[in-house]
Amino acid sequence: MAYGKWIGGFLGWVTLGPIGALLGFWFGSAVDGYIERSRQLSDGENTQTGTYRRSTYSSTEQRNSFLVSLLVLSAAVIKADGKTLQAELDYVKDFVRRSFGDAAVPEAMRMLEEFTRQDINIYSVGPQIARYMNYSQRIQLFHYLVQIAIADDHFDKKEKGVLEAIGATIGLSQGDYASVISMFYKETNAAYTVLDVSPTASDDEVRTAYRKMAMKNHPDKVATLGPDVQKAAAEKFRQVQEAYESIKKERGMI
Repeated sequence: MAYGKWIGGFLGWVTLGPIGALLGFWFGSAVDGYIERSRQLSDGENTQTGTYRRSTYSSTEQRNSFLVSLLVLSAAVIKADGKTLQAELDYVKDFVRRSFGDAAVPEAMRMLEEFTRQDINIYSVGPQIARYMNYSQRIQLFHYLVQIAIADDHFDKKEKGVLEAIGATIGLSQGDYASVISMFYKETNAAYTVLDVSPTASDDEVRTAYRKMAMKNHPDKVATLGPDVQKAAAEKFRQVQEAYESIKKERGMI
């Protein structure tokens, strides 16, 4: 595994802050891609076709930008309650290991450690992340951030407030980020909030809300981010289905 993206991200942070980290990370990814393409070219021609082997890096670049965005915003969530808890750090570490392998963990955690020492201005970071990630990827990113907040089995109100601010700044609708939060922060009518529909809505309106939310949270929407992210999206999709089943049972809907 090449580490140009991690070095670029760290240097970007030092010079320009969180957004510099994002830009540095993407620049580093491009360097890694160039190195990999050069290596492939040096391996020689494809003797069957007479052409050099070529690869596409769009999915890798998307995964890289997803990860560095997660690291920057994770720091903001971890610091929200004034404490840096090991359970939260371990959650991030486990995610990096599952998605990128053991070799990526040291660099990722060093970056996260640096980010937690800094003041993260989510109102500057969020809009720029929104410009570089599609909507479904941002929903999945937000889902991960909420899970970091509950890693210690306690969902602090300060963490909830920071998450709501992040959801807004990365361009999610209030209904969508409230839906994800309600999957974990259980309050009255949480199932309705998950579906982004009022408790006074008709049965038909509930069905329509479920179909919209299920489509928005379908695992296929984040397939380019890799199987581990897609697996997590499947869990989120299951929670949407459970909320719908809960409302159906409550109302006696067929």
